[in-house]
Amino acid sequence: MSAAVSRLRPAACGEPARAGCPPPARACDLVVLAAGNPARGDDALGPLLAERLAVLPLPGLRLISDFQFQLEHALELAGARRALFIDAHRSQRAPVCLGEIDADAGCGQASHVLTPAEVLAVADRIGQPRPPAWQLSLRGEDFGLGRPLGPSGRLVLAFGWGVLRYLIANPSAAQWRALARRLGR
Repeated sequence: MSAAVSRLRPAACGEPARAGCPPPARACDLVVLAAGNPARGDDALGPLLAERLAVLPLPGLRLISDFQFQLEHALELAGARRALFIDAHRSQRAPVCLGEIDADAGCGQASHVLTPAEVLAVADRIGQPRPPAWQLSLRGEDFGLGRPLGPSGRLVLAFGWGVLRYLIANPSAAQWRALARRLGR
């Protein structure tokens, strides 16, 4: 993914940012924050799902894709009814996991490479209203620099895309919880 499209934001939920200013908070149904590096094999899973979402006409969606979750992403939660963090992980058995997350009160002092729970904690610390949040975790196996998405990564991408489409089509928390129980965490 090029730097020009590293931050995807459909016009339905955002306005162009003025130079030097963060984008204004706008109400939206769902904010999706996808993390990963397209140049590191299966780490591209999050950005690839974000690219698929970006081309769909989905009103009420705010979409952010970046290399990693950072402090600034806490500001993106403003005005959303729900938040979904998407990222690839090495240490999980299931190809795709879904779970509700809450703020991690013991978050570190780093300004980059935060977990989704740490992003939520940053929002709490700065008094930023935040919505209920979920994490869609995709199993990755090969994160080597310069590596393409591998065969297992392509299968996980297809499975993750199906799960993501279900979540978009079924926005109630009860439906998300039921799916999370079936998928595991």
